[in-house]
Amino acid sequence: MTTIVVILHVVVCLALICIVLLQHGKGAGIGAAFGGSSQTVFGSTGAAPFLAKLTAAAAIVFMLTSLGLTFMGRQKEVSVMQGGGKPGASQTAPVTPGEKAPPPAGQK
Repeated sequence: MTTIVVILHVVVCLALICIVLLQHGKGAGIGAAFGGSSQTVFGSTGAAPFLAKLTAAAAIVFMLTSLGLTFMGRQKEVSVMQGGGKPGASQTAPVTPGEKAPPPAGQK
């Protein structure tokens, strides 16, 4: 499940980058007035409304996959307080003040 969400996240990320790069900046209207490219492919208003909606949808999916990956990653963690210390670390019981500490593992 995590692999599918990661793949979707990367695809949406790349799509979001491409969609943003396709949009014109605020100063692009002046360049078009002096013989710049015409925007007849997307109609007379240009691609602004369509690309704005597509950007919003891609951003929402990107945020949802980010949150989903965060929650999936947190579920796999085991807290140190719950006994999930470092792998291979020996768990020893605490020594009371009157007792002698046991020797470390591997020593006699």
